[in-house]
Amino acid sequence: MKVFAALITMMIAIPSFAQVSADEIIKNYFETIGGEEAFRDLKGQKMVAEVDAQGMSIPLEIYVMADGKQITKMDIMGMSMSQDAFDGTVAWSTNFMTQSAEKAEAEESENKLRSIGEYPSPLLDYADKGYSVELLEDDVVDGVDCYKLKVTKKPVLVDGEEVENVEYFYFDQETFVPLKTESEMHSGPGKGEMMITLYSDYQEVDGLYFPFSMTFKSEDSDGQLIEFDEIILNPVVEEGFFSFPTEE
Repeated sequence: MKVFAALITMMIAIPSFAQVSADEIIKNYFETIGGEEAFRDLKGQKMVAEVDAQGMSIPLEIYVMADGKQITKMDIMGMSMSQDAFDGTVAWSTNFMTQSAEKAEAEESENKLRSIGEYPSPLLDYADKGYSVELLEDDVVDGVDCYKLKVTKKPVLVDGEEVENVEYFYFDQETFVPLKTESEMHSGPGKGEMMITLYSDYQEVDGLYFPFSMTFKSEDSDGQLIEFDEIILNPVVEEGFFSFPTEE
């Protein structure tokens, strides 16, 4: 009887986050949103939105591809601009002041190169990518109990030095979809701060589920809400679509 009582006491003392493993959470996540195999088959996606920035409505198209190429196209007061572009080798953006395309620092291009393979999720086949995943103590996001995962990815370069590259995922314990991610910004005005992304309004696209509402913020800001009007899977783009513009 004493042994049984001791066993019950031990079970009660085990924290709740030990009741499920990180791999089980990831497995349930992909089962919920459409299946690992279906996501492995994705070649990329196009996300269409119209965001409000300081009272101005800005049409937005975001392309993210499985080979690492990406670009954000926007129309500001009739002017077409590209931001956060990467052609597989060079990162570049349109300068808002000069309206000319400018290449990013070599370090930013190198970090983009190191992140190739993260689409459609750093959690998909994470071990094959050389990543590690750790289950942390449960947390709460907007009143919802969440599992918290720490994902350690390939190191990034910051001022010439390799630094740890970590992203935290918060999964709804009932639905197993992410409600929030956090990662440190390693460049730009917010360097050193945590970038927080909130996810909601999951909708089906060709049998797979994606968040149609995302809020990007730092710890000290209200952030920018993006509500997608449309998500297109495996978009067809012209050759050179992601490339740095060259003068003819």
